Order: sequence, then C-alpha cells, then structure tokens
Amino acid sequence: MIVRQLQECEQTERRVVSPDGKWQSVRMLLKGDEMGYSFHITTIFAGAECQFHYQNHFESVFCIEGEGEIESREDGKVYPITPGTLYNLNLHDRHTLRAFTELKLACVFNPPVTGQEVHNKEGAYELVD
Repeated sequence: MIVRQLQECEQTERRVVSPDGKWQSVRMLLKGDEMGYSFHITTIFAGAECQFHYQNHFESVFCIEGEGEIESREDGKVYPITPGTLYNLNLHDRHTLRAFTELKLACVFNPPVTGQEVHNKEGAYELVD
C-alpha cells in the first residue's frame, strides 16, 4: 500500500515548477511506484495561458477548485472549467488551458511520468524508459 500526504510531497522533489512560472505539479504517484499511471495535483496560476499537446500520454483532469477554460486547438471549441469538471485528452489533443483564477487540478497520466518532466517546445512530455 502506498500512502502519501500532499503537504509532505510539496516539500520534496515531487513538486515541480514550470520554467515559465505558470504552473506547479506535485507528482504524488510516479512510474517508479509501478501502478501503471501517475497522479498529480497541479496548480495553474491565475492569468496563465498554457499550450499543451501530450503526444506521448493520455491525461484525465478533474478540477478541484478555480475557474478557467480549455480550448481544443483541433476544432476551436472552448469548454468552461469549474469545480467538478472532468476533461480527458483521449486523442492526444492539442489544447490551450487558461486559468481565470488559480486552478487546482487532479491529473492522471498514462503512461506514468517519472517525476521531473517539464513540457518540451510542443507542450508534450517526452517518454522516459
């Protein structure tokens, strides 16, 4: 059994801050935990606009708090994000995430990340063996 506290993980290398300062991700469950997915609590800071394209991963995101929107760069559709919203990037969707207020998100990645990934120039995480 694996049991971790968010507050403890925030004080370790499991807390990763983006180089541009737009988000932080606390990676509570990683590839090394051998669960087949990783689990993160991610904060997108108020006013941030992020371009992502997870070419190598599927992601499910549940909004815990805050308000924002996600725009599909595939078809231009915009979806509001409020507490209780779940969005799933099941087609490696290119998307823009906007935080009107600070967004607190619970995220699941498959395949799991190793822990220190940040986005490449295309907004994706590289696969790490």
